[in-house]
Amino acid sequence: MSTVSYGTAAGRAAGAKVVDLRSDTVTQPTAAMREAMMAAPLGDDVFGDDPTVNALQERIAALLGFEAALFMPSGTQSNLCGLLAHCGRGDEYIVGQMAHTYRYEAGGGAVFGSIQPQPIPNQPDGTLALADIEAAIKPDDPHFARSRLLCLENTWNGNVLPLGYIEQATALAKARGLATHLDGARLFNAAVASGVPAREITRHFDSVSVCFSKGLGAPIGSALCGSRELIARAHRVRKMAGGGMRQVGLLAAAADHALSHHIDRLANDHALARRLAEGMAGIPGLSVTAPQTNIVFAQVDGGRGAALLAHLKSRGVLATGLIGLRFVTHLDVDAAGIDTAIAAVREFFVANPT
Repeated sequence: MSTVSYGTAAGRAAGAKVVDLRSDTVTQPTAAMREAMMAAPLGDDVFGDDPTVNALQERIAALLGFEAALFMPSGTQSNLCGLLAHCGRGDEYIVGQMAHTYRYEAGGGAVFGSIQPQPIPNQPDGTLALADIEAAIKPDDPHFARSRLLCLENTWNGNVLPLGYIEQATALAKARGLATHLDGARLFNAAVASGVPAREITRHFDSVSVCFSKGLGAPIGSALCGSRELIARAHRVRKMAGGGMRQVGLLAAAADHALSHHIDRLANDHALARRLAEGMAGIPGLSVTAPQTNIVFAQVDGGRGAALLAHLKSRGVLATGLIGLRFVTHLDVDAAGIDTAIAAVREFFVANPT
């Protein structure tokens, strides 16, 4: 658990420990990761001669079954470079209404690339109905934007897209002449939860963005994987977007360490998420969604979500409330922290019954 101060008399005590469940992006580099970062050989990556970056790009491309990869500072930039490498001005990408590449990346595809998003409804499990995808594909007519790309997301709100669905959706896109891109921010969570190698998921896509700073626990970084030609186009976009970095092997070393040491342990995060969900289950006034990976969602009756979040903070537990209540487990949370969170939630509902 991280050590920061929080907002009550008890919490203001120096060194009070916080159970930070806001996101799996809040993790601190482990001691071993810091050692790997400090030991990394460095070069100038804009000139293409940082050996640690080059090795990471080769490793993640091979791991996911692609010809090439490009290291990025963020998943948002990785997705943006992927979109613009696939699509030109006047093209469109088909995407879920609640997908990160549409809703939470500041409209970058439209702003930077003059490409049109065509959002369609996400189903409760995060999939896009095949009939909706089919209906969204425009005919080749000057009245319409050119349909060029289908974007999917795995995981989506912690849900794992079924492999059978991925096969069907990408086959439909290919049959209609569309390329496919996967926002795989938590791809390795999906792979571990499904019990399949990550490349069994990614082999269906023309490009994949994968994040190192979420479940894998690196301090920064994502990678875009694809063909050599696509990555060459993305490299130019990355430069325009300000993503050309210099001695960035320090960060690539953290990502490489995470690939070596933090994939299998994602099962621990999933188990802790189930522990949290089971501990909150059955509380009157609280509806909990059983997690598939490391994200637990809960809905609070009576508009009391903000009050619950404030109570949790006063007890040293942090969560978010953008889509109901969201709790995310990660490598800096242990079973004791989860039990602290459960106790704080139960305390709130005892004091505030329906």
